[in-house]
Amino acid sequence: MATSDNNRRKFIATTLQSVGLTALGGLLWSGYSDEVKASALVLRPPGAIKEEDFLKACIKCGLCAEACQNRETNIDRHTGLSKAGTLQMAKGGDHQLIGTPFFVPTEVPCYMCEDIPCVPVCPSGALDQLSVSNEAGELDINKSRMGLAVVHKESCIAFWGIQCDACYRACPLLGEAITIEMHRNERTGKHTFMLPIVHDTVCTGCGLCEAACVTEKPAIFVLPNEIAKGVAGDHYVKGWDKADEARIENAKAEETVTELSKEGTAAGYLNSGDLY
Repeated sequence: MATSDNNRRKFIATTLQSVGLTALGGLLWSGYSDEVKASALVLRPPGAIKEEDFLKACIKCGLCAEACQNRETNIDRHTGLSKAGTLQMAKGGDHQLIGTPFFVPTEVPCYMCEDIPCVPVCPSGALDQLSVSNEAGELDINKSRMGLAVVHKESCIAFWGIQCDACYRACPLLGEAITIEMHRNERTGKHTFMLPIVHDTVCTGCGLCEAACVTEKPAIFVLPNEIAKGVAGDHYVKGWDKADEARIENAKAEETVTELSKEGTAAGYLNSGDLY
C-alpha cells in the first residue's frame, strides 16, 4: 500500500513539474516572440507579405533558403571559399523569430535572380508570387520591394565633394533606382558634387549598393519600407497628380483661419517686406 502511495506521489510530482516547465517554456517563448516581433529592422525575401502577417504565415520550412541560387555561386573574393547564400534562416541569438528567412546586405545582398527561385517554392503564401509578377503573369524581380536604400549624407563621401559612384554602379537597375545629380561645389567654385539619389518607386531593396559602399560603415543602407518611408496623409494634395484631382473634384473646400489671415491676406504679408 505504501509503495502505491509513493508511486502516486511521484506521478503527481512529475506531472506538476511537467506542467510548470511547460508553462515556463510558454512564457519564455511568448517573451521571445514579443521581442523578435518588436525588431522591425529585418529584411525578408522578395515577395514577402507584411511583416506581421509574414510571421503568422511562414511555416519555417527553409525551402526559400535552399532555393537561393547564389548559395552555390557566392565565392569570397579574398579567400576563394564559398560563402553563405543571401537567405539565412534565423537561429537563436539573431533576435528574430527562429526559422524565418532574412538577409543582411553587408554580408550577402540579394543578387536579383530573374526567375526568383525562392518565391515559387514557398508553400504557405508568406512569399506572394503575384506581388513579384508583371501584367503578363511572369515573374519579375524588379517588382520586388524588399526595402528601400537610404543615403546618410553626412557620411557619404560624395556629399563631401569626393567623386564616388560605387552605389550607382552596383545597382542592377542602373540609372533608374539610383541616379546621380550634379551640383556645383560653391566652396571650391570649380568642382561638382555627384550626389546619389535613390528613387523609392524603383528601388527593390536588394542591398547591392550597401554591399558596394566604400566607406568603413556603409553610408547607404537598406531599411524595411515601413521604417524608411514616411506617410504624408490624405489631406495633402498634389496639384499635378490626376488621381488627386479626381479625388478632390467634389470635395467641399474648408477655410482655415489663422492669426495671419485675421490681420490680412497672405499675399499682403509676403509683399509687406516684414519677412525678417
